[in-house]
Amino acid sequence: MPNLPEKRKRILPTLQSPRELMKLSQEELIDLALEIREEIYMLYDRRSVHFASNLGVVELCIALHSTFDFSVDRLIWDTGHQIYPHKLLTGRFSRFQSIRTKGGLMGFPNPLESDYDLMMTGHAGCSVGTVLGLASGDDLICGKNERHSIAVIGDGAFSSGVVFEAMNHAGWIRKNITVILNDNKMSICPRVGGLSTHLDKLRMHPFYQRFKQQLHSLVDSVPTLGKSMDSFLARFKSAVKAGLLGGMLFEELGFRYIGPVNGHNIPRLQRFLKMARNINDPVLLHVFTEKGHGFKPAVNNPSEFHAPAAGMNSGVQANCNLAPPSPKAQFAWVREESDAESISDSDVELISESVVKSAEQKSFTEVVRDSVLRLMRENERVCVITAAMCRGNMLEPIRDEFPSRFFDVGICESHAVIFAAGLAKSGMIPIVDIYSTFIQRSYDQIFQEVSLQNLPIIMLLDRAGLTGPDGPTHHGVFDICFLRPFPNLTIMAPADGSDVAGMLRFAATAGQPVALRYPKAVSGGYRDNVAEVSQGKAEIIKAGNDGIIVVCGTFLNMAKKAAELLYKNYKIDAGIINARFIKPIDKETILQPLRDGGFVVTVEEGMLSAGFGSAVLEAANDLSIDTRKLKRLGFPDQYIEHGDRNELLDDCGLNVKNLVQTCQTAMLKIR
Repeated sequence: MPNLPEKRKRILPTLQSPRELMKLSQEELIDLALEIREEIYMLYDRRSVHFASNLGVVELCIALHSTFDFSVDRLIWDTGHQIYPHKLLTGRFSRFQSIRTKGGLMGFPNPLESDYDLMMTGHAGCSVGTVLGLASGDDLICGKNERHSIAVIGDGAFSSGVVFEAMNHAGWIRKNITVILNDNKMSICPRVGGLSTHLDKLRMHPFYQRFKQQLHSLVDSVPTLGKSMDSFLARFKSAVKAGLLGGMLFEELGFRYIGPVNGHNIPRLQRFLKMARNINDPVLLHVFTEKGHGFKPAVNNPSEFHAPAAGMNSGVQANCNLAPPSPKAQFAWVREESDAESISDSDVELISESVVKSAEQKSFTEVVRDSVLRLMRENERVCVITAAMCRGNMLEPIRDEFPSRFFDVGICESHAVIFAAGLAKSGMIPIVDIYSTFIQRSYDQIFQEVSLQNLPIIMLLDRAGLTGPDGPTHHGVFDICFLRPFPNLTIMAPADGSDVAGMLRFAATAGQPVALRYPKAVSGGYRDNVAEVSQGKAEIIKAGNDGIIVVCGTFLNMAKKAAELLYKNYKIDAGIINARFIKPIDKETILQPLRDGGFVVTVEEGMLSAGFGSAVLEAANDLSIDTRKLKRLGFPDQYIEHGDRNELLDDCGLNVKNLVQTCQTAMLKIR
């Protein structure tokens, strides 16, 4: 623990409301910042959490809550993963260490937790449009609106096209909103694009705001200058901004630009926030911060510490030879033992196969990456596009080996798909590697630029299924539902690492759009005698006389265990089919047991509504096959909370026990 003054009691445990911050001295606010960093550090020491981004906004969060009353005013945190200091200041200190665990606090804003969380934000770029809508609605309802609406957005998310659409609208209708641009020179990875260059120029000239204030003071003190001198000074000010700052981007959009301001200086932040509050126009307050501020390893490697593995700090501390930091400059080194319990062998039977995590097994993300790398070595027309997720998708080896065929477009998923369409039209084979939950943002582009044009674009949907502690904003459970209706689009799901390479080779030669979905889980290793991947063909793993279990995705080991128990305990002979293709499905192979009077049970890591099982039902109905012996397992019609992935799968009945019971029920209908 840090060496804080012995007589001073800790502030965080006593806070009942963020409004109490307005009564604290500057010295107490600085101590409070230290306490917040302690809490975040202790959390990070226990499990994987968003770390560097939260350390970077501690002072900004304190300044916001000590300047505004957000029980009345509006505050939206863009992307939302930097919400931890805000949660600590808004009555959730006692539950803070439960964050990102099942039944605990969510790692993103959550209106169900607190009235201070207005929206459940988990995707980048939404904040400016949200606060503009809030301000407009408040004006319509209240007439003259006294509320202040504030968006806090990082420079990585700021490049999103939807942000500039919202800023263009705000500058036109002149609503009283404040956009705080948190400029830390980072997204998850270093930010890219022309806007980043513009922001860097702004950082280089912090004296501009001071110069502008002095210029206004000069004009005010000499009232006899007249309109001609006022006009000259206005032109002179514009020339300074254009010449020194690289353009008047924000003010030309209709925003009053203030800054840049040191985002770790609380009194300075408070002063400029009050200034913004008193301007009855859209304001952009440019704040520069340091991602990972207060923890040198995170400052030196913010990408590594975006969401580091639990306990990673112990190795970092040893390697960096860092002494315990002094109070207020940095927070103390704190370690607590994890209270997590291991899973017993008997528990393994009741949950999905992905519980068994061998150190030798690679994740699906790694297996897919390695297969893409081999494909790029064999075919120079293959290229890769990602949307600011180079590290999350583990694409660094591809970026380093093929820099001319690797494109990071920033947090612009819609543009990523449009860009891929142009590449495909020119004769390239583009691979768009984006998380399932984020590809939703490019729905219109998938329709028009991919499906309608029938272009050979490969979409890799990482994190398809449950993502564990990230919760409902990040679970990739809807991709089957929204992709299945698109004509020309083939959708596949590998059962394990054995399927990946063959599926990618098939996709690269398909001559049409292909989507490949896979979860945030270990790949399950490799099987012998794997069937070749061919269009719309399922793989028969085991024949069965009484019926079949059809696995869509990564539940193959679970199906094998269930089939073993069914025969051992109930003499039910269940076959197993690896569906491989979600669209088109292999009607002949999957529906044959129904024709023969047997049962079919489908298992998928996606929504039951409009999912893979629904596709099987539709196919059977089209062929007038009796579907009373068809059962489906998947996610119910509700949002799935955050928690351990396997715990959540278990809660949804995606486990061996429920699969066995479902097969028994289907068998009873036969007998």
